[in-house]
Amino acid sequence: MEPMFTMTSCRYLQYHRFVPSTLEGTNRRFLFTNNNNTRNSKRQRRLSTTKIPPYVWATLVGTTSVLTYGYISGLEEVPVSKRKRWMAVSSEVETRLGNQEYHKLLRHFSKDILPPTHRASRTVQRVGSRVGDAAIQFAARHDLHYFSSKMNTNKNITAFTYTVVRSDMANAFVLPGNHVFIMTGLFRYVHNEDELAAIIGHEMAHVLARHAGEKMSESMAKNLLVNLILLLDPSGVFASIFLPATTLLRDLPHSRQMETEADRIGIQLAAEACFDPTAAKRVFQNMTKNSNGTSNVNVEPPEFLSTHPAHESRIEHLDQWLPSATKIYQGEHYYGNGSMQQQHRCHVVRQQMKEARRIAAVSS
Repeated sequence: MEPMFTMTSCRYLQYHRFVPSTLEGTNRRFLFTNNNNTRNSKRQRRLSTTKIPPYVWATLVGTTSVLTYGYISGLEEVPVSKRKRWMAVSSEVETRLGNQEYHKLLRHFSKDILPPTHRASRTVQRVGSRVGDAAIQFAARHDLHYFSSKMNTNKNITAFTYTVVRSDMANAFVLPGNHVFIMTGLFRYVHNEDELAAIIGHEMAHVLARHAGEKMSESMAKNLLVNLILLLDPSGVFASIFLPATTLLRDLPHSRQMETEADRIGIQLAAEACFDPTAAKRVFQNMTKNSNGTSNVNVEPPEFLSTHPAHESRIEHLDQWLPSATKIYQGEHYYGNGSMQQQHRCHVVRQQMKEARRIAAVSS
């Protein structure tokens, strides 16, 4: 019998048996390569769709540069404390707004404003004029051009205006443009001219430090942030959290910081004007005694919820600053240790103030 398979047929079968497997592997490699190319093309399409266009980068970089330049160019330094702050409002705008508010308040308090001939008005004017002169000298020494230049433009203008308002409220405040308001309720705690000079010096310090303009600048920045938040979250939920949080964590602490700066500058102005700087401490001690009394109906809020430091905190700060203010008062700061020039000057000034009080008492 002949063999069923010859060598030729075996080779033929072997050929046909391996050819299909070889073709199958080729097809698999082709499909695998094709799948890789498909995935790569999809990845490239995703990258091309998520790539930020150049004009967006240019806008971001340009906006950031402008904002950074605007912030750095708007930085100013607070005198004495040397604190840096951002100012977006010019002193001219600040003064114009203060003058407008001043005339509004004159109309509002028209029936309660004491006449210039009133003894309280005369006292405030007399003490204020001396502290105002010290404020002008302070501005010149610290190169506060926004204040000193305004005083030098017109020698006939009054550096400060003083308005005494009949009110039970114990308060004093100042407006940009050098307008000082004193409420008669404050005289429950202010018993002499030295203590009055501490109050007026504090208010003048706010003007010298441009605290009103600083608050305006912060308000502008805060309003801008709120508008941006409302664009991102039109529901207003985040804005309702942002506003009280910034008030508690930023606005109130910053307001207390500015009041502390005004206390520090104020006692220097009083000392330069030959008023006893220790009187500022007595004013807050009087307020503390009243706040601890049972007759006080106006309960002071906790310090962290107040725009002003607690009386105890202000007394502690004054204790730290009184040595340097005393040197100014005694003449050691500007004229050298034991200078007879400053001592004689303040002696003469206090004699003049005593005579002015006597004349005011006789004429009233």
